[in-house]
Amino acid sequence: MADLSQQLQEQVLQARTRAEKLNIVGGGTKGFMGREANTQAGTLDMSEHTGIVDYHPVELVMTVRAGTTLSDIEAALAEQGQALHFEPPHFGPGSTIGGTLACNLSGPARPWAGSVRDQVLGTRLLNGKGEHLRFGGEVMKNVAGYDVSRLQAGALGTLGVITEISLKVMPTPAASLTLVRDMAMDEALHYMNRRTAEPKPITAACWVDGKVYLRLSGAKTAVEATAEQWSGDVIEQGEAFWRSVQDMQHEFFADKNAPLWRFSVGSPATNPALGGDWFIDWAGAQRWYKGTAELSDLEVLARAAGGQVSQFRGGDRSGEVMHSQPNALKTIQQRMKESFDPDGIFNPGRLYSWM
Repeated sequence: MADLSQQLQEQVLQARTRAEKLNIVGGGTKGFMGREANTQAGTLDMSEHTGIVDYHPVELVMTVRAGTTLSDIEAALAEQGQALHFEPPHFGPGSTIGGTLACNLSGPARPWAGSVRDQVLGTRLLNGKGEHLRFGGEVMKNVAGYDVSRLQAGALGTLGVITEISLKVMPTPAASLTLVRDMAMDEALHYMNRRTAEPKPITAACWVDGKVYLRLSGAKTAVEATAEQWSGDVIEQGEAFWRSVQDMQHEFFADKNAPLWRFSVGSPATNPALGGDWFIDWAGAQRWYKGTAELSDLEVLARAAGGQVSQFRGGDRSGEVMHSQPNALKTIQQRMKESFDPDGIFNPGRLYSWM
């Protein structure tokens, strides 16, 4: 455990004075995300800026430094029978909470438990002027004006250096089991859509390799009653299966060099008209597609399904990998970048070439 805020602040100030750029690095497990890192930039290492600053189990709030690993956080929570309900993926033992927020990563429970952005109560942040600022607080009602803390979700470090995060945590469910059924993809989309509309303790729903999986979690009586009502086989290794989905260790994700596309759609019961290998998660709201394609072509399909697409991993990352933005939104993002990082020091071009 170490508070390196002052050292990090000094490095940012030096970079600004010397007109240098900085690539922000934590555990180094998410380097595959976004566009290729600027090879001319220096490194701002967050991996030693670690530790639990404050934890109130009764109030369900934890404050941690950004370089703290997810494993350390989850171990501390488990001692109190609590957990991070957004189920952040571990891409390696060094996966940190700061990188999880910067990349806006959430696991199978996201539609029911909320995303990492939904759990953030406040942050501390180093801006491009070297100012160490605090946003938000440690209670949900402490939100006014621009919610800067949540703006960091998915910004890939382009809006500043996250040094500290306050999170909402939740009790671990009393019981959990997973049902599985053989089902074609199109049928599974409608099936998951119907099931999630019912007032039942469902906390995950996905389809892969011709099978649909539903996880039930909560009070033991509610879980068992729902399992009896819904048809399907109970799998013994349900926890291990969802862990493989959470950490993207399922065999579907085995080829880490091939292009992997992430579709986020607004019409869960429909699928982009695109043949190939699919993994459908979040009851249809998130789709993983494996295949060589052009981002511009996939954007057309994503918009038709009411959503967006990005090149999540693999393939050529020298060009744009995120869904293109309308001019109005692009202007807003550029203005925010100029406000938080006027000299363009942090992660230049990592999110978009124009940021």
